[in-house]
Amino acid sequence: MVETAGRITLWGVEVFVATADERSISVAARRLGVSPSSVSQQLSNLEASLGTSLVVRSARPLSLSPAGELFLKRAQAILNEAEQARAELARGAFASLSRLRLGVIEDFDSDVTPRLLTQLADQLSGTHFSLETGASHRLYDQLDARALDVIVAADTGAGADWMEVHPLLEEPFVAAVPKGHVDPGNPMAVLAKLPLVQYTARHHMGRVISDHLARENLHLDKRFELDSYHAIMSMVAKGIGWTILTPLGYFHAQRFRAETELIPLPFGPMTRRISLASRQGVLGDLPKDIAAQLQNILSDMVVTPAVSDTPWLRNQLRLL
Repeated sequence: MVETAGRITLWGVEVFVATADERSISVAARRLGVSPSSVSQQLSNLEASLGTSLVVRSARPLSLSPAGELFLKRAQAILNEAEQARAELARGAFASLSRLRLGVIEDFDSDVTPRLLTQLADQLSGTHFSLETGASHRLYDQLDARALDVIVAADTGAGADWMEVHPLLEEPFVAAVPKGHVDPGNPMAVLAKLPLVQYTARHHMGRVISDHLARENLHLDKRFELDSYHAIMSMVAKGIGWTILTPLGYFHAQRFRAETELIPLPFGPMTRRISLASRQGVLGDLPKDIAAQLQNILSDMVVTPAVSDTPWLRNQLRLL
């Protein structure tokens, strides 16, 4: 075993930055996939190497010492350089990329994501893959914190100079209603009397929907606020209410399609955009290559079947 005491290691720097970001040793450990004791030991080794304390362990939440605040900027620069070096070594020979941490929104987890991972696994034969599935705003936070390398998420206005963004897909918000309940000529006559099963405002998409309803000056019965497409669509299928979501969300919960139908929003339109994002210049052409593959997958597995099933979505659900 190689003795590393007294040396500054890249792993120690990564552990320090994760701890500084999370302000918790246990949360940093979960993010890094190691034990809290391992994180604590790496911090101690780094502090011994630098000859100063970096964190105030007794504080709740954990805080950085003045020296820790000063070192954090250098540590972030070190990790940026390491990521750049890793990408440069792999550029043109991505099969040698050792690790790829991918984050993808839930909308893709049953079909698009498995196909993408299968293709990438064939191309990057020596790469270890890890996948984080979650809400868009959380994936952007993970990318910002360097816990993920590439994310596929809905735009949240979180763009920054350090981000490389490749637009993939634009889709409209639509209404999912109990089948046969709504008069196409006057949908609001029925919808105004049914509760809105709303996507939770704890997520960015839920807040976007709430803000749009406020701009439209619509005061609807919002008795239900849920964070699962399947739970929402189950209630719509049972005739309990209706909901606002996107075609991706609707087709994601496809087992409820026999009892429900999509209609255009019966008020002002709204859309969202799905993009691939990574840290600028870190992975060379790989983000662009993954985005191109994703567009082909989205065409085959999302756009073409959705437009075939619901023709009025043509020109609204589209690749970018």
